[in-house]
Amino acid sequence: MTVITVSQLNRYVKSLLEGDKNLASVYISGEISNFTNHYKSGHLYLSLKDEGALVRAVMFRAYASKLPFRPENGMKVIVRARVSLYEKDGSFQIYIEEMQPDGVGALQVAYEQLKKRLAEEGLFDERRKKPLPPYPRKIGVITSPTGAAVRDILNVLGRRYPLAVIVFAPVLVQGEGAPPQLIKALQFFNDAGAADVIIIGRGGGSIEELWAFNDEGVARAVAASRIPVISAVGHETDFTICDFAADLRAPTPSAAAELAAPDRLQLLSRLEQLRGRIRQGTRASVDRAAHRLETVCSRRCLSTPLFYVEEREMRLDYLTRAFAHAARSSLADSGRRLAAVGGKLDALSPLKVLARGYSIPYSAGRVVKTTGDVSPGDPLTVRVSDGSIACTVDRVDSTSKGNKGAGRKGRAAGRAEKPEGTSGESAAR
Repeated sequence: MTVITVSQLNRYVKSLLEGDKNLASVYISGEISNFTNHYKSGHLYLSLKDEGALVRAVMFRAYASKLPFRPENGMKVIVRARVSLYEKDGSFQIYIEEMQPDGVGALQVAYEQLKKRLAEEGLFDERRKKPLPPYPRKIGVITSPTGAAVRDILNVLGRRYPLAVIVFAPVLVQGEGAPPQLIKALQFFNDAGAADVIIIGRGGGSIEELWAFNDEGVARAVAASRIPVISAVGHETDFTICDFAADLRAPTPSAAAELAAPDRLQLLSRLEQLRGRIRQGTRASVDRAAHRLETVCSRRCLSTPLFYVEEREMRLDYLTRAFAHAARSSLADSGRRLAAVGGKLDALSPLKVLARGYSIPYSAGRVVKTTGDVSPGDPLTVRVSDGSIACTVDRVDSTSKGNKGAGRKGRAAGRAEKPEGTSGESAAR
């Protein structure tokens, strides 16, 4: 009896499986489950199952990197794989080298997956779309230099809008080298400001031929362009990711050229309409101005301008007379009021009182009102109607006994002296 180790057993079984030519390359259909994308290594780990069984599978990075789509749980696929055994844990598994969706092409699955992912990011949002310039001076064209698309675009632009300068960027439009060239051309136009609007596209073809316009990098470059982009890929029924990312989709390259530039015949027709409206408006404006001029010229101020001068002179004479009359009336009224006030002031004048025999004594420049304001020996100045008299107080008699020398009524006696420059005799009582 021979005893072997577990490692020897697993190695032997593995050699049997890998030595079977029928198991070296086998096509298997099944549903993906337990899918794991190992980002660090790039390997894919999954299981394939059907209604009655399940098998573990692995797809190494060298093969996984070539997949045009992303495997998902529940996806039905057909794989080409070799059957083997993982010695370390004795797991029976398959090593996948090719994979494609079952019933739907791999490119179609990849297209739908990328479209959904970019739409969720908002890359196709209508609010991000930029309007096309109505009258572009420079139109950028990104397409193949040998295809029918460039000829169609140039013919349409030359016929519709020869004023525009066409800046052509020749690129590959299919194959692995196409996406980098498309991205580089878009960056050139934006960095150099070499166009007001960009047309990017190609003629029709299969999904494989149009695949460069389903590239994620191309779609992001189109969406990031500061210059409005028109996508014109394939025929009217062909839709690519580039169409959704662009600011406007055209069904064909010829239609893109029509959308990018106005029709010169329509512009000429529009200019003719505007010219007619300007001519009509100018004529109407001139007629209105002529009518206003005629109305103004017929007015009296222009036909007989002296009439207004004479009328104003007459008005000035009237105002002058009215002003003089008002001034005389005002002066007369003021004179009467002044005479009345003067009469009242004259009647109240202290000089009138003096003329009736009264006098005003002053002591030290102040009016003597009571006996208490002076004392014997004080000098007095007595104002009379025709001058003043200088005198001296001899005594002070007060009629009020309760207040000696401070009564309200009193009598002062004194010697009068004749001041210089005056005449007459003087006495004070």
